[in-house]
Amino acid sequence: MNAIITAAELASQPTGERLPVLLDVRYQMGGPHGRAAYEAGHIPGAVFVDLEAELAGPPGSGGRHPLPDVEDFGAVMRRAGVRHDTPVVVYDGGQGWAAARAWWMLRWAGHQDVRVLDGGLAAWTGPVESEAPAPAAGDFRPAPGAVALLDADAAAELARTGLLLDARAAERYRGEVEPIDPVAGHIPGAVSAPTMENVGPDGRLLPAPELAARFTSLGAGEARAVGVYCGSGVSAAQQVLALDVAGIPAALYVGSWSEWCADASRPVATGPDPR
Repeated sequence: MNAIITAAELASQPTGERLPVLLDVRYQMGGPHGRAAYEAGHIPGAVFVDLEAELAGPPGSGGRHPLPDVEDFGAVMRRAGVRHDTPVVVYDGGQGWAAARAWWMLRWAGHQDVRVLDGGLAAWTGPVESEAPAPAAGDFRPAPGAVALLDADAAAELARTGLLLDARAAERYRGEVEPIDPVAGHIPGAVSAPTMENVGPDGRLLPAPELAARFTSLGAGEARAVGVYCGSGVSAAQQVLALDVAGIPAALYVGSWSEWCADASRPVATGPDPR
């Protein structure tokens, strides 16, 4: 199943019992809370999901956006009307990072029919509404482990034996700047692969062949295991999504750099990509 859906495809969904559940996951790090934008206008029927409160646990040694409690996550999804047998479409304001985090979490938790609206709300040309819906409760209960998840040790091993992609901006990878976390640099052996290079000028993901060519040039392919990390496991989820569209399975290191650098015993590399 394609992991993305276009705005035109979403708008043309036939009416019936299997209309997708819509989740609005607008989020901007350091910006205004996404709920205000949701209340100002969202795709009809969409339910707001709070990334920091509902798609992540409290920040700490596990990173800035660790996984939430699994049962709490399941309760959030059921309140949003998510069912095991009903498609889900997630979107954000257009960047794609927050929507991909929700997509990845639902896939990891066992939902098999989840797609991201390519280009987010910015690509939507249909009507919007300000009234929040009251969906019937869903029946989704998470069964974690359906897709690969990395911890710090597994990420370090993958950097040595497979391909670990660093989805942050290149200057953060090189350790030249670090605007968020207390330590600059990258996981030794990781390859720089900025997430923003997965999208075109219109904010939508590049076509699958172009994504495949990009990741192949970075070292993916030939059954080589691939993993991705970023600062806190949000933008890296968009890279896992892009890899999926390209036909390349990849694991997500949710703790990412914010977890890695919280432990002073873990090694840190700086400088340009050695490839």
